[in-house]
Amino acid sequence: MDEIKPSARECSLNKYQQPILTEDFDYDLPSSFIAQKPAEPRDSSKLMLVDRNSGRIQHSIFSELPNILKPTDLVVLNNSKVIPARLKGFKKNTNTKVEILLLKKLPTGYWHSLSKPGKRLRQNDVIHLTNGTQSTIAHIIDTNLDGTKVIKLENEELAMLLGELPLPPYIKHNTEPTDRYQTVYSSNLGSVAAPTAGLHFTETLLEQLKAREIKIAFTTLHIGLDTFQPIHEEDARHHRIHSEFISTDSENILKINEALKHNRRIISIGTTSVRVLEFLANRSQSTPLQIEPYTGDNNLFILPGYEFKAVSGMVTNFHLPKSTLLMMISAFSSKPIIMNAYAEAKQNNYRFFSYGDAMLLS
Repeated sequence: MDEIKPSARECSLNKYQQPILTEDFDYDLPSSFIAQKPAEPRDSSKLMLVDRNSGRIQHSIFSELPNILKPTDLVVLNNSKVIPARLKGFKKNTNTKVEILLLKKLPTGYWHSLSKPGKRLRQNDVIHLTNGTQSTIAHIIDTNLDGTKVIKLENEELAMLLGELPLPPYIKHNTEPTDRYQTVYSSNLGSVAAPTAGLHFTETLLEQLKAREIKIAFTTLHIGLDTFQPIHEEDARHHRIHSEFISTDSENILKINEALKHNRRIISIGTTSVRVLEFLANRSQSTPLQIEPYTGDNNLFILPGYEFKAVSGMVTNFHLPKSTLLMMISAFSSKPIIMNAYAEAKQNNYRFFSYGDAMLLS
């Protein structure tokens, strides 16, 4: 894996001079607004159109996106695929039930993970993972300072067959097929949560984008749970965001650089694609901006005051209070505009979070 060597530009962009109060990004959301099921078909979800500079709001549906975007636009998608990261079993020689949630594959081949009961699992413990008919073994290699575990899967392929998709805890009674929590273009296995803005796309909608001569590029960011975690620090600048694996190839970088060269809009589908594009832009030393392929870790944390270099617009779902994602979209627009849009979303019965409706900020 490449070592991250931030440029001077990246370092300066990530130094925020004024306190950013987490409490300022709180809002009230009754549970009735939290989507428990996805829209059917996928592209029938609502789409709020928000002018990120003026705050002007219009209402549409997602299937209209090809007609809303410009033929010169470049759409950038995250093709990461959710792994069946939730594994269940029991501790060897005991009846202690164990649940493991895989977070990220490490360069060693081991996995960074959460576990229950975490305090009762120690180095060298052996966990039998099973679905009742098949089983394999996980070894506890180490415990990190934050209580998370480093584990080794004896048979990773079988473990993935035994696992379940780790749906967010606010989805209480999921009865959807497992592929409904995957984007239709997902291909690179590695996320523990879906890039949810992409869940609205259908194969037909993608073809309609192409028919309108709207170009499409793919990046990969394997999402960890930290992306969605609320910020507990009073000043958000003190929040530590964990790194996530990203990968971009030369073919897709060429499309992105063409858009940058000709000053065409780059529309990021989801905050994960935003983080990839801005991370690559911050690594670049070229003027005018051009970016290079990269495979490695990304720990970019975008807060209000950040200067966007590559992204012209973004499609995003409605995010949790006090979350890094809510702060990111506020950085792309402004906190008053975003909070007003969220208030209007509630007035118009938009659905929130992973299975909810979407917003186009441009």
